[in-house]
Amino acid sequence: MATAIKGPDVSPAEWEARQQLAACYRIFDHMGWSELIYNHITLRVPGEDSAFLINPFGLSYGEVRASNLVKIDIDGQVLDGSPYPVNRAGFTQHSVFHRHLPDAHCIIHTHTTAGMAVSACAEGLRPISFYAAAFIGRIAYHDFEGVTIRADEGERLIAHLGDQRAMILRNHGTLVMAPTLPEAFLKQWLLQRACEIQVAAGAAGTPVDIPPEVIAVHQRDLAGVQLPVGPGVPDFQAMLRVIDRVDPSWRD
Repeated sequence: MATAIKGPDVSPAEWEARQQLAACYRIFDHMGWSELIYNHITLRVPGEDSAFLINPFGLSYGEVRASNLVKIDIDGQVLDGSPYPVNRAGFTQHSVFHRHLPDAHCIIHTHTTAGMAVSACAEGLRPISFYAAAFIGRIAYHDFEGVTIRADEGERLIAHLGDQRAMILRNHGTLVMAPTLPEAFLKQWLLQRACEIQVAAGAAGTPVDIPPEVIAVHQRDLAGVQLPVGPGVPDFQAMLRVIDRVDPSWRD
């Protein structure tokens, strides 16, 4: 079995980031958002803007632990001596955002059924639900170019993202990013719910669009909500308690 990084071998800040990211992978596995050994959640290493953590290629989300996450730089060089490989597609896509977007500390890419279904529809995300209304005018689109392994696609990804921090990769899946992992987690949850509802509504009948003026009020009021902690923190902590009851080995 491959060796792994241990808590004492890294700084307290990095170990905390490793545990947080490992927990996120386990939460995704619990929620059914994993895709065999594919897709990625990455997190910048605190104090090291050019280094980020990514899942070891070949392990399922349910096998990810703090110690077996791989630390790489934005050029793809392994920094922690990890024996695990890194999925080239994950590095190509995530590194371009970590390289060019200082606020993109956590990046999440998924192939959920609902997310891929909406990404395959010409109209994209429709303004038909409480959750979707939060994203209208705030989500970017990028056309499918095949598996993301060519560096030149990175320029187009950045251009199409613009100043948004959520994207539908057409015929592919979804992508969200945020300054913190809990905020990115919550954004993923909201977008996933919006996609699930759109798929269900289309099967149930004729979806009704929310008027633009109502969307504007909805987004204004959501932005005005004051939390005692950062965005997504209580949501993420609630899920931490869930996975701890299931299997706390992500902490190792």
